[in-house]
Amino acid sequence: MKKSVLFLFVLALTFSAQAQINTPQPSPAAKIEQQVGLTDVTVTYSRPSMRGRTIFGDLVPYDKLWRTGANGYTLISFSDAVKIGGQDVEAGTYSIFTKPGKETWEVFFYTDTEGGGTPQNWEESKVAAKATVPVFMMPEGTIIESFTITIDDLATNSANLGMMWENQYVAVKFEVPTDAAVMKDIDRVMAGPSANDYYAAALYYASEGKDINKAKEWIEKSMSMVETPRFWQLRQQSLIYAKAGDKKGAIAAAKKSLAGAKEAGNDDYIKMNTDSLKEWGGM
Repeated sequence: MKKSVLFLFVLALTFSAQAQINTPQPSPAAKIEQQVGLTDVTVTYSRPSMRGRTIFGDLVPYDKLWRTGANGYTLISFSDAVKIGGQDVEAGTYSIFTKPGKETWEVFFYTDTEGGGTPQNWEESKVAAKATVPVFMMPEGTIIESFTITIDDLATNSANLGMMWENQYVAVKFEVPTDAAVMKDIDRVMAGPSANDYYAAALYYASEGKDINKAKEWIEKSMSMVETPRFWQLRQQSLIYAKAGDKKGAIAAAKKSLAGAKEAGNDDYIKMNTDSLKEWGGM
């Protein structure tokens, strides 16, 4: 009898595990990834559907805070700092809340990013940006069955975050720092190689047995562009000088490296510089 009961219990568990049914979610998750200029923008949200219901002014009351979708918070992420409604918004992730009205919507970008519904305790200090935007009615007969977020009107320095459902569309313009980033790159490239570029090229030439005099020229150029060369940079300079046959220059650079290593308390570089100075007759 006990064995029969145990068998039936195991059978019930097995059936229960196999009887799980996957069904579609009433408000399926969605994700948008879009590059605007040089800025990556990502939106994650859930998409409720009308299903014969009146949305704005009924299911979504006018002039009341709405979670702007369903399930968890609707989130937007910016890889760079942006401007929304003339307000500076740091790079990062924000939740989107709205107050739909008959003629305008208020759109809030909020710093809390975890939760569902609307925040129990709304804090104005957590509003990173707010925009009031007009409602555009769809052409007669046009119905958007599922809540939809879009990134529209892509331009080099801006785009619109669009939201539409039922027969309404609103758009929030945001600006991205494309021009500033491009101009910075242009200035950097046109100014010529950086100290790091000269340093890397010098080390490669020295390590690969290429023109050591060219390596010496480049390491000198790199050091001249650095306000206070670090002890590990000076160590490499001393080794390149030694390879180039400039023992005097190698000793001078090694002594500077040794002093920096002692100040930093780096025993490895203290030993390496001490050994080299002894080898080169500098101690």
